[in-house]
Amino acid sequence: MKPVRSTLFRTAAALATLALGAAAAPAVSQTARAAATETRAATAEAQWIDRATVVWKVEHTAATAEELRSADGGTLRLAPASLTDAQKAAYPHLADRPAYRLDPRDRDKAATALRGPLSAVQRAADDRDHVLHRTGVQFPGVLDDLYADRARRARLGPVFHGGRPTLSVWAPTAQNVSLDLDGRTVAMRRDPGSGVWSVTGSPDWRDKPYRYRVRVWAPSVGKTVTNEVTDPYSTALTADSARSLVTDLADPRLAPAGWASLKKPKAVPLRDARIQELQIRDFSIADRTSAHPGQYLAFTDRGSDGMRHLTRLARSGTSYVHLLPAFDFGTVPERRSDQARPGCDLAALPADSDQQQKCVAGTADRDGYNWGYDPLHYTVPEGSYASDPDGPARTREFRRMVQGLAHAGLRTVMDVVYNHTVAAGQDDKSVLDRIVPGYYQRLLDDGTVATSTCCPGTAPEHAMMGKLVVDSIVTWAREYKVDGFRFDLMGHHPKANILAVRKALDALTPAQDGVDGKSIILYGEGWNFGEAADDARFVQATQRNMAGTGIATFSDRARDAVRGGGPFDEDPRVQGFASGLFTDPNGSPANGDRDEQRARLLHAQDLIKVGLSGNLADYTFTDTGGRRVKGSEVDYNGSPAGYAAAPGDALAYADAHDNETLYDALAYKLPATTSAADRARAQVVALATTTLSQGPALSQAGTDLLRSKSLDRNSFDSGDWFNAVHWDCASGNGFGRGLPRRRTTSPSGRTPNPC
Repeated sequence: MKPVRSTLFRTAAALATLALGAAAAPAVSQTARAAATETRAATAEAQWIDRATVVWKVEHTAATAEELRSADGGTLRLAPASLTDAQKAAYPHLADRPAYRLDPRDRDKAATALRGPLSAVQRAADDRDHVLHRTGVQFPGVLDDLYADRARRARLGPVFHGGRPTLSVWAPTAQNVSLDLDGRTVAMRRDPGSGVWSVTGSPDWRDKPYRYRVRVWAPSVGKTVTNEVTDPYSTALTADSARSLVTDLADPRLAPAGWASLKKPKAVPLRDARIQELQIRDFSIADRTSAHPGQYLAFTDRGSDGMRHLTRLARSGTSYVHLLPAFDFGTVPERRSDQARPGCDLAALPADSDQQQKCVAGTADRDGYNWGYDPLHYTVPEGSYASDPDGPARTREFRRMVQGLAHAGLRTVMDVVYNHTVAAGQDDKSVLDRIVPGYYQRLLDDGTVATSTCCPGTAPEHAMMGKLVVDSIVTWAREYKVDGFRFDLMGHHPKANILAVRKALDALTPAQDGVDGKSIILYGEGWNFGEAADDARFVQATQRNMAGTGIATFSDRARDAVRGGGPFDEDPRVQGFASGLFTDPNGSPANGDRDEQRARLLHAQDLIKVGLSGNLADYTFTDTGGRRVKGSEVDYNGSPAGYAAAPGDALAYADAHDNETLYDALAYKLPATTSAADRARAQVVALATTTLSQGPALSQAGTDLLRSKSLDRNSFDSGDWFNAVHWDCASGNGFGRGLPRRRTTSPSGRTPNPC
C-alpha cells in the first residue's frame, strides 16, 4: 500500500464533525426519483385468484348478491364460498377473507372479461341497479391459472431458427398486439392457450429496430390505451433504450476474438469466495492510465493502474469481482454528448464546503453517473458503459470485459435487481406494466403498486415474472459467461423463485451451453421487511429461510458489531469493536456510560465469534459471560445471530456501496485525536473479521486503499467527483472533497430500505 497523505487523516475527524449536520439523516434510496413515477391505480380490492375464485373483503348477506361486471355490461355471477387449504397456503395474506365461487356457467367468459375493464359489485339481491359496493379487480392469479402452464414453456423475445427470427411477447389481456418493425406495422398472432402473441419474419429483419404496439385496458389511467413499448425480453437496444433490436446473441459478429475458447480461472466454491464489489464507472473514470475511462473496455486495459491493482488482488486470493448493475437502467443518458457535467471548479473549493455537492446535485439527473438500481431492460447490457450505446457494441464490449477480468485471474459476478422496476403504470419508462397492466408489479390490498423496495415493486411470485427472472439469469450465464449473481433485496423474492434459478443454472453444461452452471455462485440481500415480511405472501428468500440452500445471504450481525451501531443511527458516532468502543471512547453520549460500553463490547465480541464461524446456528462456544451457547442463542436485535446451516450460507462484509465506506464510518466513530497510522490499523482490524471468516467475504473496491466518499453514505447519484476510485494513492483517497448531501425521504428522514 502506498502512503496516503497524512493531511487526509488529520482532517478526518474535523470534517466528520462538520458533516454531522449535513449527513445525520439517512439517505433516500438510490432510485427514489422513480418512486414519483405513476403507480396510481383505481381502487382494486377484489382479487380473482384462479378461474373459479374471487376474494373480497365484502361479506355476503341474505340481502345481497355479488358479481363481476365486464366492459360490455356482461355479468359473471358469484356465490359465497370458503377458501381451500391449498388456496390459503398459496395466498396466506388472504386466508381470512371472504371468498366467492364463480358460477360454472360463466367461467368460459373469463378470458374475454379480462381483456377490458372489470369490476366487482355487491348489489341488493332484488335490484341489479342498487349497488352497495364496487371496486376494481386484481387478476394475476387467474391469469396464471388460465395461461401459465403453456406460457412458461414459451420462448419469448427474439428467437432465431435457420436465420429467421420469431418475436414473441406475453400479453394475455391485450385486445391487439402488432409489431412496429423499423417504421412498418406487422400483424401478430395470439395463441389462446398461452396468451403469447408472435410473428415470424425473414432473415432481413436481423438487427432492425422494433417495438410492440399493444392495445390494452390500463387500470392506472382508467381507459384503453395503445402503448408502443420495447420488448421486456430484449437482447439488444438502440441508444437510450428507445427501441429493441432483432438481435441474435449467437451471431458470430457479437463475439470478440477468443470468446468461444475463453478459459476462466478455476471456479472457487462460494464458501471460499473473496469478492470485490465494484461499480463499472467508478473503476476507471478517474484513472489517467486507462484508455477507456468509465467503460466496459477499461477492464481490457491490462497496464492501467486499476487493472494492475485487480491483478494483484487476484494473486493475493480475491476470486470474484462483483459488478454493480450492468444491465440496462433508466436513469442515465447513454450518449456521452447528452451527459451534463458540473459547471464548477470542484477541485478549487474548500474541503469542508457544501458547494461541491450543490454543484454535483445540479446535474445529477442529467449526468453520466448512477449506481444503476433502476432496471429498464433486465437482459441487455447498459449502454452508457459502451463506446457506442446504439446497437450491438454493448454486447461485444461486455463480453470483452468478462474476458479482461478472466485474464486478470478473476471471475465475474453481476448485481441483479429483479425486485423492482424504474417505473410502472403509463410512465414512458414502464415496460412490463404497459404490456400486461396490473400483473408484473406487486399490488397492495387496494390495488396500488407496492413501493417498499424504494420503487415500483415486481411480483416474482407470479408465474411469468418468476419465469422472466429465471430466463434472464440463464441468458447472462450462457451468453455472457457470468460466473455469479447477487440478488438485490432477495427477501422480496419467493424462496422458490431463487431455487428455480439455482435449478436452471445447474442444468447448464460445458458441452451443451459452454458454461458449467453448477459452478455459478448465488448470494443476495435476505432482508425481511415490507409487504412480504415474515412470509406474509410466500416463503421468502430471507436469511433464515435460505439456510442450507447453498445460496448465501449478507450477514448484518458481525458488520454492525465491527463498525458499531447500525445503518440508521441518529448519531453515526456509535462505536463498535474496530472503532474504539470502550477501549478508545469518542465522547459521544450515544455510546452510553462505561459499564454500558463494556457490556456492548463484550456482546459485539460474541457476535463476531459467530460471524467468524460463518454465522452457524449450531456453532457452540463459550461466550463472554462464560456460558456455553450456540450461535442461534446469541441475540442480534431480537433475532438469532447464528442462522446458517453450513459455511457459505452467510456472506461477511464490513462495508459495501450502501452506507458510509469503512473509512468514512471510522472517521465518524474514532476519537478525533486518532493518528493516521491508527486509523489505518483500525481499518485492517475491521477487514480482518470478514476476510478471516469461515464462508464468503465481500469488500467494497478501494477499501484496501482506505477509500472514502467524503462521508456520503448514499452516493448513488453523487457523480464521479465523490465516487471515483483513486488507484494512485498520491491522488488521495477521496476524503475531503466536500461535505455530503442532505437526503431525506420523509419527515423522520428514514429510507424504507434497511440494507
